Amino acid sequence: MTFRHFTVGVALCAGGLFACPAQADIPIAIAGPMEGQFRDLGAQMLAGAELAVADVNAAGGVNGEMLKLEVADDGCDADRAVAVANQLIGKNVVFVAGHFCFNASIPASEVYADAGIVQISPATTLPKYTDERPGPGVFRLAPRDDQQARVAGEFLAENHAGDRIAILHDKTAYGKGLTDAVKTVLNGLGKTESISLGFDAGEGDYRYLVSQLGLENVGVVYLGGYHPEAGLIKLEMDRQRLDAVLVSGDALMTDEYISVAGPAGNGTLLTYPIDPRDIAQSAAVIKQLEEAEKPADRYALATYAAVQAWAQAARVAGSTSPEAVADALSTGTFETVLGALEFNENGDSNLPGFVIYEWRDGAPRLK
Repeated sequence: MTFRHFTVGVALCAGGLFACPAQADIPIAIAGPMEGQFRDLGAQMLAGAELAVADVNAAGGVNGEMLKLEVADDGCDADRAVAVANQLIGKNVVFVAGHFCFNASIPASEVYADAGIVQISPATTLPKYTDERPGPGVFRLAPRDDQQARVAGEFLAENHAGDRIAILHDKTAYGKGLTDAVKTVLNGLGKTESISLGFDAGEGDYRYLVSQLGLENVGVVYLGGYHPEAGLIKLEMDRQRLDAVLVSGDALMTDEYISVAGPAGNGTLLTYPIDPRDIAQSAAVIKQLEEAEKPADRYALATYAAVQAWAQAARVAGSTSPEAVADALSTGTFETVLGALEFNENGDSNLPGFVIYEWRDGAPRLK
């Protein structure tokens, strides 16, 4: 798909036949899970977007015009994301920082590409998002799941070579896709899992699942899924005194995981991009967010960076034209709170990939 072209008739205004209206604000949007079980992740995105827009406007806006932020709640749902995307078209949005979940980002990207809207996801890790992107205006800041799987698989093979390994997934495309990729890396390094099971997301009782792990005498559990289920499973592991390490992906980097698992969550390992607190360029923005009592976590900073990159690209292009901005994003280097940012021909960024974190004393810390 290519961008549609939009033009505005200005000749009569320029010729003085009619009074010219004042310059309008530039509508941009943030789209993500603002309500529901993933609302804490949406809150991070919103905090970053609001501060970025305020900072851009305080510095004079984009090409002399101020940014106006629209906020859309997709609930991490595909149908809702499509509806949201169409609503944003009706609001003449030219850029969307979002979505968060891949099952929202991918269908929404088709709508944006067809309508001529640039999209930068701060969080979508599924390779398909950019591997099969429907247009040149689709980008991501998050590292890819195949990178995440490589880090996790190598870690398991090197650090748990003598343990019996269980692989669990929540049957979603994210969870199943991540565990499949980890399994491929693990098996390629000569290590075979002892048991592989799927479980239903949204269940409240995982006693039978954990008892199966106990019967297999597993020493480490790799889980592909989200924090609500992971927290309940880890809590049940503790109740059944299953002395096994839980290893998972980036979806567990949220305080909500510890809220569910409690002290049992300590010792959980996860793959996650390097914490922005370890990036020098992030310090000032983190301070602003904390002083405003707003979330200052990864997705707040990544969303801030998405708005930064788009604004800089629009200034380079001298326009908010989707074609011009997409071209600038594809060829330029942008100074952001996450460091110097570039995109490859696929729409993937050059930002640092995944490392291993451990939940300790109720907080995630580098392993």
